[in-house]
Amino acid sequence: MSEASGTPARQEQERSRVTRQRLMEAAIGALSELGWAGATMTVIAERAGVSRGACQHHFPTRADLVAAAVEYVGHQQVEAVLRKAARLPADARRTEAILHMLAGIYLSPVFTAAVQLWVAAVADPELRAQLAPLEARVGREFHRLTVRLLGVDDGVAEVRELIQGTLDLIRGLALANLLRDDSARRKKVLHRWALTLDEALGARRARKA
Repeated sequence: MSEASGTPARQEQERSRVTRQRLMEAAIGALSELGWAGATMTVIAERAGVSRGACQHHFPTRADLVAAAVEYVGHQQVEAVLRKAARLPADARRTEAILHMLAGIYLSPVFTAAVQLWVAAVADPELRAQLAPLEARVGREFHRLTVRLLGVDDGVAEVRELIQGTLDLIRGLALANLLRDDSARRKKVLHRWALTLDEALGARRARKA
């Protein structure tokens, strides 16, 4: 088979990839702005500039689409944080800068969309079954990201609990920000937690040494 004969297939694959990406990004925007009730397949398809039929060709159900969207956009954000982290200074400000970068993920539209999904899933067993494994996967990815950014060993229970406590704290701050601008308080809390975290991790390293 010549290279030219394979071109149409590759072009179709690229069109399909672009369409899926547009649908997932449109789903995040619709969910964060309109909630689960308003983010219908029709609305998402319109925002993505495709037909409802094309939308259902790629994602048979709305739950399939939004679950894929949260995972896809969340992964993109993790990659973006890793790129930014490579330029962080290795000094006393590093931990606080890392916490603010992690907070940026939770303050984004993808987190707002995820909150809409979790609330809807409380009364929707089918959606809950779809989201439970997704939440576990995303949680593990964010945990690994935090471990990597802080350069710690989470094989130790104490470190693992500190990492989980950090993510729980940041998630709670993001929830508080949904109804009002909570940036001033968040900045103070993250500053204090960065000091606490450095002290706890430093003390543990000292004991190990």
